[in-house]
Amino acid sequence: MMAASLQAGYSAENALRESIKELVKVYEPNAIIIREFRLISAQLSMSRSLEELFLDFGRRSAVDDIRSFAEVLLTAKRSGGDLLAVIRNTVFCIRQKQETLQEIETSLSGKIMEQNIMSMIPIFILAYIKLTSPGFLDVMYGNLTGTAVMTICFLVYVGAYFWGKRIVRIEV
Repeated sequence: MMAASLQAGYSAENALRESIKELVKVYEPNAIIIREFRLISAQLSMSRSLEELFLDFGRRSAVDDIRSFAEVLLTAKRSGGDLLAVIRNTVFCIRQKQETLQEIETSLSGKIMEQNIMSMIPIFILAYIKLTSPGFLDVMYGNLTGTAVMTICFLVYVGAYFWGKRIVRIEV
């Protein structure tokens, strides 16, 4: 929205103020992004620089994309580069990152469900055997050798469970 306002000829500060009007149309009136942009706009009126305010916003939000945008904005304004092109490129990169994250989450959601189901199957099998054939598991749990083997199997199961959780946890 800022890029569109910049293209229309607004300065970066006025583009931010104009983007608030558009954000109100997209988000609820008291959404966090609108509150933050209004706070930045109010602080602009107190002669603080836009770059400084976005850097502060990035620190407070702890969102990498906001921090990256603030750093790019700071560099572009100080170097006198084409601010519109820089902002468009940054927005494109952030959007591409978000799309990649969504694709990864979509691809992994099925695998995560499979991993959860596969983790529960041994428990269901043991419960089924215990209910349908009560004496069948006595050999495995009734003596020292069976208990030792089943303890080792349980430890392997726990290790496999945590290993599976680690495999499907991907951070970008």
